[in-house]
Amino acid sequence: MHKGCPVHQLREELRRVGLRPTRQRISLGWLLFAKGDRHVTAEMLYEEATRARVPVSLATVYNTLHQFTEAGLLRELAVDGSKTYFDTNVSDHHHFFIEGDDDLVDIPDSGLSVADLPDLPEGMEVARVDVIVRLRRKA
Repeated sequence: MHKGCPVHQLREELRRVGLRPTRQRISLGWLLFAKGDRHVTAEMLYEEATRARVPVSLATVYNTLHQFTEAGLLRELAVDGSKTYFDTNVSDHHHFFIEGDDDLVDIPDSGLSVADLPDLPEGMEVARVDVIVRLRRKA
């Protein structure tokens, strides 16, 4: 999806990936994708929806984020056991996580390559490699 995508484009994209374009999915999708590439948690999106007067529960936000992820519209990144971010940029790329700020930032394309992966178990293939480089502010 593209930055500032009109609602009708969002409806068509949802249909294309096999999701019914319900009012809640359209509203949450608009909040997610209208601002370009970004990283959000369910709680962040719920707060945005509340401020925008979109009547959704936190459970609906979680369900929608997971549906969008399974449909390939979002990429899920588990940063801590308790913190999951959803990335609107689904291309292969890696991230910096700034501890203390709880901020996730894309690593520029030229910034990192992953080599020498271990031998894979029989019948398995690599789906993707997620690298999260944790940063903290210098004392």
